[in-house]
Amino acid sequence: MSDLLAATAELVAVPSLSTEEGLIADHVERLLRRQAWLDVVRVGDNVVARTDLGLPDRVVLAGHLDTVPPNGNAVPKIDGTTLWGLGSTDMKGGLAVMLDLAGTLGRPNCDVTYVFYVAEEIAREHNGLLALASAEPGLIDASAAIVCEPTNCRVEAGCQGVLKADIAIAGLRAHVARPWTGRNAIHRLGPLLAGVAGWPGREVQIDGCTYTESLQAVGVSGGVASNVLPDRAVLQLNYRFAPDRDAAAAGEALREIVAPWLEVGDSFTVADSAPSAPPSLNHPLLARLVSAASGPVSGKLGWTDVAFFAERGIPAANFGPGDPELAHTAGEMVTRGSLEEARQVLGRLLGE
Repeated sequence: MSDLLAATAELVAVPSLSTEEGLIADHVERLLRRQAWLDVVRVGDNVVARTDLGLPDRVVLAGHLDTVPPNGNAVPKIDGTTLWGLGSTDMKGGLAVMLDLAGTLGRPNCDVTYVFYVAEEIAREHNGLLALASAEPGLIDASAAIVCEPTNCRVEAGCQGVLKADIAIAGLRAHVARPWTGRNAIHRLGPLLAGVAGWPGREVQIDGCTYTESLQAVGVSGGVASNVLPDRAVLQLNYRFAPDRDAAAAGEALREIVAPWLEVGDSFTVADSAPSAPPSLNHPLLARLVSAASGPVSGKLGWTDVAFFAERGIPAANFGPGDPELAHTAGEMVTRGSLEEARQVLGRLLGE
């Protein structure tokens, strides 16, 4: 095992904002091509390395190269056994673990595909996994997949889906001095917002994992001029739905939630969605991951690319170093202990 803290700091030092991953892709590709047992392919700035031992099972280890914009934390700083810096949590610690496995594990107990991909942190249409699936679908075929997002070295099973909806509320323009001659669309948002805020939520148990749905207002727009009653206001909602629903069922459920506050002339539009993924912990490879890791298994409440693999019939789970609650914060950090624990667990899984 290499010095994983130093290796992560080296990755953090390479800027890799979404759509600007060329330098870090060069760095990752250079490290992977040193290993004679790996076949390395680059598609754009996505880098894939595979063993080809002819073994009956193949597992994908996947991690995204990009980060969100810096927040005063662009320069890595090591303080004892802790590394601070942009992407140290999400998810360059996971990338360092993947690179160490790829560089040291020449004879795993199953074939391994290491996938380093771009643009996970922005709109899904840019996601590098989609580009790989389109250009070289065989590169990501596998028996199971592990997305090395930060999970505090605990298995987080499946993931909740995402539904983004725009609700347009109608009104009638009028002069603000004579509001009784019109109808204020922005004022109509009040009861709707109260209804969304008061939604009691929904909790779902699947294969022993609990998924807690959430519904949040994330944007409001409207207004014509300072002396005109607005005749239209739009509320943007973000709904995280459990894996017992697909996007279509989630859309219908959300329509029912907001229906009491909508009238003729209003509209409900699904602006974007990303699928959920079931736990799939009964798959032998993922069951072995659970056995190798410590701590309880939980359902993934956020969305991750386990859904990408699940869509393609590949059972997947989340497992990686770092505290997920620090992702995207100014205080992102990862510890040597977390990196080494993740490396040891995945090493045991792969037969080290």
